[in-house]
Amino acid sequence: MGVSAPTNTIHLAIAAWDWPSYFDPAEKLKGIRMCMAEYRRPDPATTPALAKASGLYMICTISKHKAERAGYADAMMLDWQGRVAECTGANIFFIKDGKIHTPIADCFLAGITRATAIDLARRRGIEVIERRIMPDELDGFTECFITGTAAEVTPVSEIANWKFTPGKISEQLMADYTAEVQPKGKAAAA
Repeated sequence: MGVSAPTNTIHLAIAAWDWPSYFDPAEKLKGIRMCMAEYRRPDPATTPALAKASGLYMICTISKHKAERAGYADAMMLDWQGRVAECTGANIFFIKDGKIHTPIADCFLAGITRATAIDLARRRGIEVIERRIMPDELDGFTECFITGTAAEVTPVSEIANWKFTPGKISEQLMADYTAEVQPKGKAAAA
């Protein structure tokens, strides 16, 4: 054991199992409630932020547990410069004037579900803008949703003092995502 381990044998384990959505499907359309995370995503010059690494999840786990103890489903995290980054285990999107805005994934993992939601939106002709988003801009957004392996596409109704109304774009992307990833026949039953 040591920091330098170039001659160590690499061991790999892969586990696969059914993983239901984090959130109750009947409640999803109402939107989840989130608070603000105490911790921020680290400066990408300090850690390989684009990797799915367990050490990076410590601040996420602490923030998620604190949010749940306070009665929230999750917490929104800022980056090291105070800009909107992501949630504790999901990427975040906002809607204004029929366009989707999402933070640039430079200090957090640009998830596969994030990429799928962006592709689905663009296929529907919805403009997706990846940019820096400051917290004081949240007043101007009408809808918000998060994406992740277990979160899938989940509308958000509240982040701290900001309120959103789950609407047509979030609902459409939820349906499109389910149709895209569920085996044919199962999506119709869901």
